[in-house]
Amino acid sequence: MRDEYGNPDPDWLKLDWRPHLHRVQLPGGEVNYAEIGEGKPIVFVHGISGSWQNWLENLPHFGRNRRAIALDLPGFGASPMPSWPIDMPAYGRLLHDFCEKLGVGSGSGATLVGNSMGGLVAAEAILSAPGRFDRLVLVSAAGFINTWLPHQRGKATSQAWNTFGRPFGAAARFFVTHRRARYAMFRFVIRYPSRLRKELLWEQMASGVPCPGFADALDAVIEYDARDRLEEIEIPTMIVWGMDDWVISAAAALSYHRRIPRSRLEIFERTAHVPQMERPERFNALLDEFLS
Repeated sequence: MRDEYGNPDPDWLKLDWRPHLHRVQLPGGEVNYAEIGEGKPIVFVHGISGSWQNWLENLPHFGRNRRAIALDLPGFGASPMPSWPIDMPAYGRLLHDFCEKLGVGSGSGATLVGNSMGGLVAAEAILSAPGRFDRLVLVSAAGFINTWLPHQRGKATSQAWNTFGRPFGAAARFFVTHRRARYAMFRFVIRYPSRLRKELLWEQMASGVPCPGFADALDAVIEYDARDRLEEIEIPTMIVWGMDDWVISAAAALSYHRRIPRSRLEIFERTAHVPQMERPERFNALLDEFLS
């Protein structure tokens, strides 16, 4: 299995994404999403400050043989804030409403993939209604708080985001084109920012900064605790993590693996918080093998 860092010649850059972008009205909010391909569904859920573009390196690959779908959670990307308060159970219900609207139901052979906060949302969706999905993939998933003073740190992070998020978004071109600025901006989530294409980093900033749901979602992640329920997940589950993840320590991967009975653990060396972007060829091949 090839394990290159980044992708010098990505398929997503060759696509016209406009025909693949859609909007759907759901209870309490409108959701923007991308969809490509036909076949068994695979649904991708982004993390905090993320968007469907977090999966640009993966959607074209899985769209060759599957119906690959990635949504913007309400309050992120191009999806407006919902009318209901943001918390993990509400996002879990939203995910089921979204799949119901798109015809992703029980017996469809669907797979659910979530990164960071999206992993926690995915786990909540499986726990609340386990029959819709056949397989689960948790990628650097949130849910295990292992930082000092998490509430205080979360509040400080939210305040900083509210203050600097919009200016950073306006200066996205500067951050992706200047090497030192790129490293400063992305080093906490990406192990080697200089090795990823500038276009990919631009898409992350342009779609993810600012995001009105950030503060509420961060509070919800800190408050939510499903550790004692994870043993209820009965479907085959793969846990993928970066060894150098500074956002959520790889120790959390072991905790997930220990608690979910039918789980498989894969650790990517020299990789941080977004393995699907950092090592897309290895990630896609691994997921292909898991699905087969």
